[in-house]
Amino acid sequence: MPPVHRHLLVIALLTLLLGGCASIPDVQDQRRDLPDAGESKALSLSERKSIRDSMSIAERQAEDSDTAEPVPKTGQGIGAVTERVKEERASAFNPYVLTAHKHNFILPMSYSSNINEQVYSQNDVPLREGLLPVEVKFQISLKSQLNEKDMLLKDDALSLAITLEAWWQLYSSDLSSPFRETNYAPEIFYMVPLLWGPFGGNTALVLGLEHQSNGQVQGLSRSWNRVYTTLIYERGRFVASIRPWYRIPEDAKENPEDAEGDDNPDILDFMGHGEIGLSWRDSKNEYAINVRGNTDTGKGAVKIGWTFPLFAKFRGFVQYFNGYGDSLIDYNHYQQRLGLGVALTNLF
Repeated sequence: MPPVHRHLLVIALLTLLLGGCASIPDVQDQRRDLPDAGESKALSLSERKSIRDSMSIAERQAEDSDTAEPVPKTGQGIGAVTERVKEERASAFNPYVLTAHKHNFILPMSYSSNINEQVYSQNDVPLREGLLPVEVKFQISLKSQLNEKDMLLKDDALSLAITLEAWWQLYSSDLSSPFRETNYAPEIFYMVPLLWGPFGGNTALVLGLEHQSNGQVQGLSRSWNRVYTTLIYERGRFVASIRPWYRIPEDAKENPEDAEGDDNPDILDFMGHGEIGLSWRDSKNEYAINVRGNTDTGKGAVKIGWTFPLFAKFRGFVQYFNGYGDSLIDYNHYQQRLGLGVALTNLF
């Protein structure tokens, strides 16, 4: 098969895979055989209990979601985040559903203004020659809620999540199209809505623990662990968030080739101590901007995203990045990146 045809086939298969991971069944279909509110009232208490006992967890959640809100009532309207949480919880325990966490997308064309060749040259890796500025970038991000009932506060949720982000030199046939970099980020986080609703909006708090690494050999290995908290504010179709984090310290390496110890002791100089995000949507488009940085070093990054409708659940996606830390291997490397592709889930 010619290389061009092979590349197109691989991209198409990956897009279909991502689309399958992001699929959510219609909650209405799950409810079609359930008694409506009027019928339920006419049944005896024992009959209603018997019917509920025969339902799956997903069916019980779908029935309850008609009356239960995912956030406490603050007197404000439902915003974009609340709407998403409500839909997710309706199918959270359906065994046939994979729930999206962060953005899921594939960018068949992702151009870097300054591809990082130096890091491979320093470590005598074959990738130091033949890297192309255009590569494929994609992200798969999934989560699963652990608690079926409230744990500490009303409508709180404890979840596990995993995010995989990859930079693939698909078009570099001289190098046999290797994956230049892959980042893995498992995390556990607790989310709870707040009773505070300033300026006609709603708020929520997230507390989490995240590990991020690239799974490389010594010399190219990058990793860090951090505890974070996120304050989310929503008002209608507008969402704002502030996310400070604390890096869990690691011991210094006695020798650069040691497996134990800190792979990147200066990572906070470039990745910063937190991130601010703004997102909004109109009738068809979604926009997002994220800014992070270190005020002492003046280094950080800006990432801008825009999605627009294509067909079915597929959305066009444009992503622009400017700064340090596009990936872990590039945490101290500056570049600009522009990508064009397809998103399988919304920005928020």
